[in-house]
Amino acid sequence: MSLIGETTGKPAGDIIKDATDASFMDDVVEASKTTPVIVDFWAEWCGPCRQLGPALEKAVTAAKGKVKLVKVDIDKNPAYAGQLRVQSIPAVFAFVDGRPVDNFLGALPESQVKDFVAKVAKLGGGGASPIDDLLALARESFELGDMGGAAQAYAQVLQADPANVKAIGGLARVYMSAGDAERAQEIAAMAPADAKDPDLDSVRAALALAADAPTETADFEKRLAANPEDHEARFELAKALAGKHRLDQAADQLLAIIERDRAWNDEAARKQLLTVFEAAGHSSEIARNGRRRLSAILFS
Repeated sequence: MSLIGETTGKPAGDIIKDATDASFMDDVVEASKTTPVIVDFWAEWCGPCRQLGPALEKAVTAAKGKVKLVKVDIDKNPAYAGQLRVQSIPAVFAFVDGRPVDNFLGALPESQVKDFVAKVAKLGGGGASPIDDLLALARESFELGDMGGAAQAYAQVLQADPANVKAIGGLARVYMSAGDAERAQEIAAMAPADAKDPDLDSVRAALALAADAPTETADFEKRLAANPEDHEARFELAKALAGKHRLDQAADQLLAIIERDRAWNDEAARKQLLTVFEAAGHSSEIARNGRRRLSAILFS
């Protein structure tokens, strides 16, 4: 049973309507490409849903067409609630341009509901997406070394948009930088195999380096101490260092080989160095400094 007629005193219309799993693509995804759509996942037995519903309907009505409200009874229509990982209700998601951009759980005070609706309504006029704001915050936190803050912001994005490739790549890179290659691989696997994103590419390159890496460095260091021209030992040492995500040290060893013999083993050191740059991130200090040093060697 819909709450719309009971709470607003008006029949459901184009601005406020019920949706089913069958109509969700038209009523929410496609509709949000022209006007922001707020989706209220609810159920008849849910007391907080009955508290939240009137506030949402009032705020959306006051927005005068700048935003739409779609109500989905999850008992009768569980599919999209499941895709969005709704575990408790009420759960409210905002869709813009065919994808979720913001959400909240539980019954908020009417003032906060009004603010949420107003924020979503502005997105129809080209305002900044909350998802983009969170991604920017995550990036800034990562660059400042605040891995906890970065992980939290990326996780918030994925809560609203589980398929967001930038958040998947960013969160995987956070785990990779923290030395948790297993968790990084699990996160990276959430993205389609053909997905492209700098952070995702970085993690995939780092995982490839780790998979091909010797586990110990002592034997190679001993060989190099006895013979600094042992390029094979230096190359294996570089692989071991890269596998431990000590990418700056791996780059140093590879550049040392290139400086001594740039054509060694069919330019294996240069090829491995490019993978190290990708793993570090092409805009990273490791990659920037490494490219400068590589250019100086190759063009000297």
